[in-house]
Amino acid sequence: MEPQAAPDDAESPPAGEAEQPAEARRRPLIERIGMALVALVMAALFAAVSLASFVGGELFLGVMGAVGCLMALWVGTLTLLRG
Repeated sequence: MEPQAAPDDAESPPAGEAEQPAEARRRPLIERIGMALVALVMAALFAAVSLASFVGGELFLGVMGAVGCLMALWVGTLTLLRG
């Protein structure tokens, strides 16, 4: 059995660093619109939970639902604009 040669450390990237593509490609517009619509549906569900919780007297759950709604809207907007 022959010993195998060790890989050259000078050519490999440091541990934990992934190789970046030469040019980052944006997602197609239709895909970004679709993902933003999914985020909008999730935001509507969080808003419904938030409203129902506030009406039911559960203030903490209402605040958490509102925060979830805002975060979903934020991510959907970033997905649509930045791609």
